[in-house]
Amino acid sequence: MRDIVYVKAEESGERIDALLARSIEDMTRSQAQRLIESGLVTFEGAPVRKNRRTAVGEAYAVVLPEPVEAELTAQDIPLDIVYEDGDVVVVNKPRGMVVHPAPGHPDGTLVNALMYHCGDSLSGVGGERRPGIVHRIDKDTSGLIIAAKNDAAHLALSAQLADRSLSRVYECVVKGRMRELSGTVDAPIARHPVDRKRMAVVPGGRRAVTHWEVIARYNGYTHLRCRLETGRTHQIRVHMAQLGHPLLGDEVYGRGAEKGLTGQCLHARELKFVHPRTGESVHLTTELPEYFLSVLGKLGPPEG
Repeated sequence: MRDIVYVKAEESGERIDALLARSIEDMTRSQAQRLIESGLVTFEGAPVRKNRRTAVGEAYAVVLPEPVEAELTAQDIPLDIVYEDGDVVVVNKPRGMVVHPAPGHPDGTLVNALMYHCGDSLSGVGGERRPGIVHRIDKDTSGLIIAAKNDAAHLALSAQLADRSLSRVYECVVKGRMRELSGTVDAPIARHPVDRKRMAVVPGGRRAVTHWEVIARYNGYTHLRCRLETGRTHQIRVHMAQLGHPLLGDEVYGRGAEKGLTGQCLHARELKFVHPRTGESVHLTTELPEYFLSVLGKLGPPEG
């Protein structure tokens, strides 16, 4: 059975295809145009044209086609393995790689690569579309991500995420000069009430805590280290934007491409966890990737 969603215009003059792409998760503008051309977007019962401009308060009915899931296949994609044993594998994910298949990204993901690398030895706790995946990082975020090779390891690592004993430290470059040397953002995060593709600080949202400290200040920019106490979607990006210091290059919460970088300048640099089988502490780090170093080089000399 097809789903019907209702989209309400919050402003006048926006093209209907742009409104749908902004409001419906995982929908692109071209997909919205195809729905309109197929007569699946209506206003007051009548199909709309794709060049229609909205007016405040108008509500559009959108019939969503049933999703067609591509078969999940193993793909020989090179991986930068930082740590691996019989229970876990830690990968240094490059920016631009999606973690698991999703609409618009049916393959070429970290999951496809892990399936080839690990064979059948990935946990099934996360579901058949996300084998082994314990936590996620965004497509344009690089760095360390852990996957479980069996259900026991997955459950143990998930418990560490829940009790916050699994530590994740990121580095990023933000716009503007941070006045303080360190601080904590404790602000709840939820889906944006209007733009469903974005997250936002929303009263009543899930508690989100980010601890940050300055590594270096530049003219108009600051290099930060951020430690996650919680792990909400887009947490660092949302919290830094809330402070008035969006991440350099962030196309959703900032000003977009800058210093030759399209997408947020954010790298998961450190990962610390208790090994699910041995009980020993595992602390892993990775070097800053070339794109990050290139950005730093374009910022000029750091302040003394």
